[in-house]
Amino acid sequence: MASNWENFLKNLGEWRGSFTKISRDGEIVNSTPSILNLEAFDNDQAVLFRLRRFDSSNYDSPPIQDYQQEYRYLGKENIFFATGAFSKGTLQLAPFSEFGAEYGFVDDDRRLRLVQLYDQEGNFINLTLIREFRSSTDAYERPQLTVEQLIGTWQGQAHTVYSDLRQSEVFPTYLEIQKIADGYLEQKLSFQSQIITAKARIEGNKIISETEGIPRQILLLPDGTSSNIPLQLQLRKPFFVEAGWLVRANERQRLIRSYSEKGEWISSTHVIEYKS
Repeated sequence: MASNWENFLKNLGEWRGSFTKISRDGEIVNSTPSILNLEAFDNDQAVLFRLRRFDSSNYDSPPIQDYQQEYRYLGKENIFFATGAFSKGTLQLAPFSEFGAEYGFVDDDRRLRLVQLYDQEGNFINLTLIREFRSSTDAYERPQLTVEQLIGTWQGQAHTVYSDLRQSEVFPTYLEIQKIADGYLEQKLSFQSQIITAKARIEGNKIISETEGIPRQILLLPDGTSSNIPLQLQLRKPFFVEAGWLVRANERQRLIRSYSEKGEWISSTHVIEYKS
């Protein structure tokens, strides 16, 4: 199995795209063009990260932001998987502190990243969707994700990496999503000998469910993206946050960050699943 650093190197290249701020309800607020360069040197033992952001669609104009950083190692919170997909974020949920999670997917000449942010009271604030295309390729953007694209039976494989550095695990997954009534869905998820069934209602580009009195929201976003989160984080209750990307009509990837009842990050999971 490749190392975390080797998986990180699968993100190398020049990526042109945009940072799009999205409101709590899934509305696009604004968008900023960007160019990201990830260049390896010193026999692949180091990577130069350079991010430029612009105030117009003209990449030849002077950037409004030009940030550079050199990487020679990755922090504990940065988990990279075999495809180059990654997740990172807050290590410990604490009172009166902000919480955030970032996810990245890689598929040939495409990258997609998503950032979820919460305020100091644990309320979900907004998202940043980052759609990136390898320079000088014909990579294209997928349409906005729809409920109809999610309905069906999805089977695949999950890879979970644990924060305490115990041996990672790979296991099969099964997800069934079906309409059960006008405006409602039922989701049945099976993994690691667990079966979880949840009912949810459809509200435009949102899918709303509730578990133990805590509402969850799945936002259906541009480029086949989904964001699955609790609308409020509560202390002393375990939770997970998730991002998904419909890479192709019958292939979906998901990244999940799980937290304990103490608010500690305990694992990151990458799922690759296919619709039968």
